[in-house]
Amino acid sequence: MATIDAVLFDLDGTLLDSARDFHRIINRMLNEAGREPIEFSELRTQVSNGARAMVMHAFKLKQDADAFPALHQQLLDYYGTDTCQDSRLFDEIEPLLSWLEERGIRWGIVTNKPQRFTLTLLDSLNLTERCASLVCPEDVNASKPDPEGLWLACQQLEVDPARCIYVGDHRRDIEAGHAAGMITVAAAWGYLNAGEQAEDWNSHYISHQPSELQPLLNSLLLQAENILPEKPGV
Repeated sequence: MATIDAVLFDLDGTLLDSARDFHRIINRMLNEAGREPIEFSELRTQVSNGARAMVMHAFKLKQDADAFPALHQQLLDYYGTDTCQDSRLFDEIEPLLSWLEERGIRWGIVTNKPQRFTLTLLDSLNLTERCASLVCPEDVNASKPDPEGLWLACQQLEVDPARCIYVGDHRRDIEAGHAAGMITVAAAWGYLNAGEQAEDWNSHYISHQPSELQPLLNSLLLQAENILPEKPGV
C-alpha cells in the first residue's frame, strides 16, 4: 500500500450532523402549509439525497408537481438564513481531525452541498482555516458520483489520488471514490436511505461509528508504512 497523504470527506452525514436543522425547517414549512410534522427519524434518511428529495418526501410530491418549485426554493431560503443553529460535527470527528493534523495529514471536503451553505457551516464551526481543500458543486462540471471533484481536491492538495482516502455516507460517494482511484470508506453512521446497508456499496472499508474511523485510518497508515507487527505464529 502506498503512503497515505490526505483524507477527504463528504460533508452532511459524514463529518457533519446537519439533520436537526433540516428537520426544524421542514417542519416549519409543513406547519405553514397546514400539514402534520414529519418525524426526525423519517427525514434523516433523506438528508444526504439533497433538498429536492427532502421536499418530495416530506410533502409527498413528485418533482414535476406544480407546488414543488416554490417549496424547494422556500427550503433553500429558510436554510440560507438559518444554516447552523443545530448542526454539529459528529461525536469523535473533532478528535479525528486533530489527530490527522498532528500527523501532518491534510484533510479536505468534497460535497454536493452548494458553496454558500458549506462556507457558512465551516465558518460557524471554525473549520475554514483547517480544511485544506474544499470542492462544492460550483467548482466542477459534474457532481458526485462523477470523480471530477475528488480529482480537483487532489490537485489542490498536490497528492496522488491513489494515496488518498475518501470517506462518505452515500453510495455515490463510494462510486466517486472508486472512479477516482482512491481508497474508500463507507460512513455507516450517516444518513442512509431507509432499508439501505453500507455493506452493499462495495467500499474498501466500512466504519459503523465515527469512533471506529480513527483506529481504521491508523491501521491503514501503519500498513502503508509497512510497520504492522507480525501476527502471532507468523
